[in-house]
Amino acid sequence: MALRVSIGQYYSVDSPIHRLDPRAKLVATVVFMVSCFFVSNLPTLVLAAAAVGACIAAARVPAGRLLAQIRPIALFLVITSVINLFFVQTGEPVLTVGALRIYSGGVEAALLYTLRFFLLLLAGSLLMLTTQPVALTDAAEKLLGPLERIGVPVSQVTLVLSIALRFVPTLSQEAKNVVAAQTARGADLEGKSALAYARACVPLLVPMFASTLRHAENLGRAMEARCYTGGAGRTHYHELRWLPRRDLPFVLGVAIYLVALITLSTIG
Repeated sequence: MALRVSIGQYYSVDSPIHRLDPRAKLVATVVFMVSCFFVSNLPTLVLAAAAVGACIAAARVPAGRLLAQIRPIALFLVITSVINLFFVQTGEPVLTVGALRIYSGGVEAALLYTLRFFLLLLAGSLLMLTTQPVALTDAAEKLLGPLERIGVPVSQVTLVLSIALRFVPTLSQEAKNVVAAQTARGADLEGKSALAYARACVPLLVPMFASTLRHAENLGRAMEARCYTGGAGRTHYHELRWLPRRDLPFVLGVAIYLVALITLSTIG
């Protein structure tokens, strides 16, 4: 059983996207993800694809690394496509198989919704690959900082997010070790149906749960030994800095994309 988890793994390379302020990248990614829900026709779909494609080219991230992050969610895209294909019954009939009938509207909806979700996932994967987890959580803490005034524990929430991102690769390696140990003891995890595969994975849950608790306990002891309190007054080793020469062209590009999207949506 192959366990390939790349979420939270940073792809280190020198590129214009990597050098951007993480706050700008985080806001731009959220804006792009929201804008994907307003992609409703071919021109807006082409515009969104061109925008994310330009960012991928500028980031110099291999396509394989991007697709590796999306692979675990591929089943969701397939299910979404099939639901739209068979349940949207508008337009002219395209194909009839017994009682099932596929319409042109269903084909268009399946393609449109699947592709725009695919672009949304690409943007999120690109953010994770081009931004270190610590920088990402620092950016979230800075952006959500004003909520501290109304009692929202922003620093604690971002700390939990940082730890979660940091331990995804660690727990993935732990899962591989557990699978290797169970296989050496005679466990058969290959070539099974979905139900049999789920049953075969049940014995893996106990050692994985124990390993997770052990990591959490060790981390808690380490933080307590270092008198970590967090919250107000805590400084960062790497301070976030906004550089107009580096970050302003990217922000302007995002603004131009939004204006073009609104224009094409209005015309369409």
